[in-house]
Amino acid sequence: MAYKTILFDADMTLFDFKSAEKIALDQCLRHNGYPSTAEIIRLYSQINDDCWKAFERGEISREVLVVQRFQRLFDAIGVNGDAAAFHALYCEQLGEVPLLLDGALELCRNLCQSYRLYIITNGVARTQRLRFAKSEITPCFTDLFISEEMGCQKPHKAYFDYVAAHVPDWDPESTLVVGDSLSSDISGAIQYGLDCCWYNPQRLPYTLNQPCTYEIHCLEELFSVLGKK
Repeated sequence: MAYKTILFDADMTLFDFKSAEKIALDQCLRHNGYPSTAEIIRLYSQINDDCWKAFERGEISREVLVVQRFQRLFDAIGVNGDAAAFHALYCEQLGEVPLLLDGALELCRNLCQSYRLYIITNGVARTQRLRFAKSEITPCFTDLFISEEMGCQKPHKAYFDYVAAHVPDWDPESTLVVGDSLSSDISGAIQYGLDCCWYNPQRLPYTLNQPCTYEIHCLEELFSVLGKK
């Protein structure tokens, strides 16, 4: 059976989140009169990644995550800031930077002619909605599934149950998950019994116990994957 539905992760699968993060964080730090250096931005990126991994594991709530990441940054760089207010400003700034990865626009415009495309993301809802509304890939997608609006997150079964219940004529055998995160996208797809394609541009080692269906190193390789089935 050929694939009919493709579920795409957003950040670092289609959207260039790391570049957008640097721009938005720099703007917010400068707006508040805080120091902004490449080292500080790298530090925040690591803190943010750690917080999101904890969220995926169910160790912290989203409400704690979005504030804690900035409080940890402020503590590390020695500033006395309002982490909650900074989070609100950061989300607004990040939503204004809809940068795409190389090849993402061409890929989505091509695939939407033959497949139903959906976004599956754990990102902050307001940021995702703002950014998606400004992006050139918006017309290519049928809908967005944002964990904050669903009350559950990847990789948990409840997240994919929600997606399955809201995709018309859901058929797991003709559905493919595409994402860059082993811990959320690929692990979640495998646990739910869905075919999955790991987008791995950095050629990182595969660390899950169960194999993924496909692995690609650039977005263009997805065309070849889809030609296989």
